Amino acid sequence: MPRPFWRSLIRSLIPHQYVMSVYDLDLHDLRARGVRGLILDLDNTLAAWRFGQPEPRLAEWVEGAKARGFSLYIVSNDLGPRVDLFSRFLGIPGVARAGKPRRRAFQRAIRALGLEPGEVAVVGDQVFTDILGARPLGCHTVLVVPVSRREFVGTRLVRRLEGLLLRHLAARGLLDGPVGPASGRGRSDRPSEGLTDGEAGGRPADSARGGGPPDGGDFLC
Repeated sequence: MPRPFWRSLIRSLIPHQYVMSVYDLDLHDLRARGVRGLILDLDNTLAAWRFGQPEPRLAEWVEGAKARGFSLYIVSNDLGPRVDLFSRFLGIPGVARAGKPRRRAFQRAIRALGLEPGEVAVVGDQVFTDILGARPLGCHTVLVVPVSRREFVGTRLVRRLEGLLLRHLAARGLLDGPVGPASGRGRSDRPSEGLTDGEAGGRPADSARGGGPPDGGDFLC
């Protein structure tokens, strides 16, 4: 029997994992899951929105991921110059004006990586762009706490809906809190910057444990 539309939609909004920052990604665990490529959002995932600059520790993390056999690609809704800056600094390709959650840019990145969707993890800070765009393709999805609370005005409005969604999912037992130093769940290379413990732990989601979230079947119960 075909899966009801609303159930498929809800499932598309539930990340497989939720971590405090990219530095809290368990790369060994991702490799064990068969992940070979990482598609990374830029703003408030790798750096603060608009004003965040590429930093040496981010380059070190990228080099560490490459050394573990991962291929990386930036997919961002930001404008070209900023994406070009980070791509050059980090030595990885990227695409700007991606139009997420539309899937074309994700598909382009997956093809460029030479991998199947199931071999790719998409990492980003927004449910309605990063997770919604990538999960229906069959990618592993990882939600991160935003690096900064400074955001585009339209994003701030969407955050309200996102917060309601994630709190409801957590109340239904479909999601768990983020993995990272502030939550006491897992270990990290460094603390999440620019966020207090309360801000960092304010959005519930699935932890890094297990194979992924439930299918959202009792979401409206």
